[in-house]
Amino acid sequence: MQPPARNALAQARHSAVHLEMRDSYMLDDPGFIAWQNGRRLDPTDRESWWNGWHDAVRDAVDRGVQVRRARIVSEPLSDYIRYELDLTFTNIAAGEQVRWLPRRRTTDLALPGTDFWVFDAELVLLHHFTGDGQLDEDGREYTDTPEQVKLCTEAFEAVWRRAIPHQGYQPC
Repeated sequence: MQPPARNALAQARHSAVHLEMRDSYMLDDPGFIAWQNGRRLDPTDRESWWNGWHDAVRDAVDRGVQVRRARIVSEPLSDYIRYELDLTFTNIAAGEQVRWLPRRRTTDLALPGTDFWVFDAELVLLHHFTGDGQLDEDGREYTDTPEQVKLCTEAFEAVWRRAIPHQGYQPC
């Protein structure tokens, strides 16, 4: 069984946008722990890091789906966000567009209280996390309620307009 975001991405026709707003996720992730211990991915050794998510993004992009990810981050960056920053080349290699927005530049934006995906401006996948960054037991919730779709779509676009493309982001 594929993860919910991958299932929805496989069905997307024109767009998939993802907003991440936490400063840490699943701190027990083996990849993060290895990174903390000095392991770095080699961008030239694609076989060592390419996985099913990258295939799903590449397939969607090849179908004409625009896949965009925006990350709202506190500065200075947490260790986990520095890890994500270091790995973002993998998202870009798969075809995602990625932007970063320092949290202090969001104070006048209306944002939902949780991370989310929006597929084709029709379907939202909400991600609910525990306080320590673990995905909650029932942490994935789909909705196509017009009000929630509109809120998430507008929030993402507001962040995207203000955010800095990955290649130009220089965290303080």
